[in-house]
Amino acid sequence: MEGKWLIADRDLNEREGLKWLLKTSSIPVTNILLASNYQEFVVLFEEESPEIILLELDMISRESWSSFKDLMRIYDPVLLLTSAEATFEKARLSIDMQALDLMIKPFSAAKVKSAFQKAASRLSKRNHPKGSLRSHSYKDISYEALFIQQAVVSKNYSIAAFKTESVEKEDILYSFLSDYPFKEIHGIFPLSDLVLLLFEESYPNIVEQCQKVMRKWEEEYSDPLAIVIHKGTSLTLSLHEKYIETRKMLQFTYYRGYRQVVVFEYTPDWVHIDPFLTPPEQREWIEMLSNLDLESIKKWLYDQFLQLIDPYPEPGLVRIRLTSILAQIRRYMKTFNLDEDLHCEKEYRYIFHSILYDSVLYRSVQNLIIFIQKIFAAAELSLKNNKQDPIERGITFMEANFSNYKLRLDDVARYVDRNPSYYSHILISKTGKSFVEVLTGIRIKEAKRLLIETRNPIKEISKLVGFQNSNYFSRIFKEVVGSSPREFRVNISDHY
Repeated sequence: MEGKWLIADRDLNEREGLKWLLKTSSIPVTNILLASNYQEFVVLFEEESPEIILLELDMISRESWSSFKDLMRIYDPVLLLTSAEATFEKARLSIDMQALDLMIKPFSAAKVKSAFQKAASRLSKRNHPKGSLRSHSYKDISYEALFIQQAVVSKNYSIAAFKTESVEKEDILYSFLSDYPFKEIHGIFPLSDLVLLLFEESYPNIVEQCQKVMRKWEEEYSDPLAIVIHKGTSLTLSLHEKYIETRKMLQFTYYRGYRQVVVFEYTPDWVHIDPFLTPPEQREWIEMLSNLDLESIKKWLYDQFLQLIDPYPEPGLVRIRLTSILAQIRRYMKTFNLDEDLHCEKEYRYIFHSILYDSVLYRSVQNLIIFIQKIFAAAELSLKNNKQDPIERGITFMEANFSNYKLRLDDVARYVDRNPSYYSHILISKTGKSFVEVLTGIRIKEAKRLLIETRNPIKEISKLVGFQNSNYFSRIFKEVVGSSPREFRVNISDHY
């Protein structure tokens, strides 16, 4: 339904900008009138009788307030207000006038478009004869039924959850869905981060409707949209239980991405994964990072994260696993003092935020790969400038080569391009441990893991961790741990 709009604002740029946003929207408009002051607003309002008003609240003087209220009460237009003052008084006046929205300057284009959509929707409902417009009344369904466990409802409903990738566009999405001519819809429930639609379960074309909605949305807005449909037919589930399941289903966009309609007819389950890198995986990452082996890193990340299939692991565990990888990269950064580089530190914080909050997994993985490329470039430059930390590099080298029983201080010193005596001195100064103590600690740590996670004979484990003589290994293990390897394995088994 087309409408006549009156935009009143003292700022010329604001008036023209609001007019342009309205003209470029998909909202049908008969005419757009502009007023630069309150007197001009009153004249245009009485002459043209606009159905929708967008008015700067600050232009109304105290003396004019009473006449303005009378004018609005008589003609009852759809009212949108703006103000440069984010005060309680302005909010109170807006509520007193029963304004549809109060926008505080400076406002974003998204906020303005959302308000426009609300106003157009309100006008459309007013102009339809009673009963001819689709009903959004919820009859026996209320918000409480979604959030609180109640008795099972008499009818069975399918739930469709609509979610934009940008949370700030949820208002626009709600207005968009409110205006869309759905069939057999029972209610629309806007939430803080998504919009829920209820359909009669018997209606067969829910998926087709949702696909059309997505295409229409993409024609008008660039923000990706995900739609998840719960078609479970169990009458034993309450609406609250279906809502919880739908919420869970929506997390699958983390793996599948947006711009698609996903249908579930069952309650999905997550599979468990170890969110932390195992010691062998840690060594593999140490080696890949040390060798600047970007291709191997890409393959590792793609195989681990981008080849996942249903049933998927819980997204939170995947995020923790990615941060476990980031911890290895962080240590690599410290090796070259890159944590002291402001640009590298900024990039690190960005990728950490991406891992924690990005809504789709593939983006976090791609961001991580790009970050590693930048770190490698910075590390190569650091090598040229000889700024790397020899202690961290040496320890990293020991962690990658501890299984070599021939590993000596000279090998590590040569790797970091330092004199053996000097490297031994700075190692003790920084860590408080000698070369032998550091290397032994690394070997014993791996030995404990093998004793816990494998059934390998102790003689074999001693060789795997760099000891040629199993008796010598057992003696050193007991000195460090307080029990023999055999006693350690038995105690662990009894504990579990």
